[in-house]
Amino acid sequence: MNDLTGKKALVTGGASGIGAAISGELAALGAEVAVHYHSSAEGARELTERIEQIGGRAMSVGGDLTDESQVQEMVRTVAERFGSLDILVNNSGDMVARCPVDEISVDFYRKVQAVNMDSAVMVTREALPLLRTAAGERTSPGSGDRQAAAGATTAADPDTVRRGASIINISSLAGRKGGAGGSLAYASAKGAMLAFTRGLATELAADGIRVNAVCPGLILGSRFHEVHTSDEAKQRTIAGIPLGRAGTCEEVARAVAFLASEYNGFITGTSLDINGGAYMA
Repeated sequence: MNDLTGKKALVTGGASGIGAAISGELAALGAEVAVHYHSSAEGARELTERIEQIGGRAMSVGGDLTDESQVQEMVRTVAERFGSLDILVNNSGDMVARCPVDEISVDFYRKVQAVNMDSAVMVTREALPLLRTAAGERTSPGSGDRQAAAGATTAADPDTVRRGASIINISSLAGRKGGAGGSLAYASAKGAMLAFTRGLATELAADGIRVNAVCPGLILGSRFHEVHTSDEAKQRTIAGIPLGRAGTCEEVARAVAFLASEYNGFITGTSLDINGGAYMA
């Protein structure tokens, strides 16, 4: 379980906060990781160096994911290094700012959608050939494919198994509950991410590509809540969490690694809530 040896992963927004924890977790489990960044080039460089210092393999790749040409260039760079892609984590996103509905401009709304949804759609579209290549490959069962081999009952060759591929989208508790005050545009985008996950899972199932989402609640240790959530709001939120505390970036990363490690497993089109019980579906 959770052995990603030989797998290749791309994590958007993978240089800081939850993204950095995901990049580090996938690398620690044996994956070669492409760490995408937009404005945090130095953070990406430091993270890839740390990964390599512990024996992992990583590269950093920049780009504004709201710009179609930069998305295409970013994926081309990953393709030149990897050739195929086993894991795509659509993590990049932001609230941008809190804004009550009666003050939302069209430009602001479109910016929030672009940062959170347009980016994920474009990256997924451009990465699909790489994911399909990985999903269609058949390989001798090794340390990284034991779980897949155990469930491979219809392989054409009994000595090989289909690798499969995995997309994990990072949504939010806001996409479930509608968000706190001033987060309507962001909550709408993250709710759309859940519908995107289900639709994409249906569309890509025949390719052997599983698509799932995780929905973090209050996760401390990332820039998001440092910028967008006051200390008072954090304490009010924690008071309503049944487990009595906020979550950590590492807890989200472990959930992503689980979904990524299923290879050609049976979980697709679902959303995993990571919120300490703040929302129970």
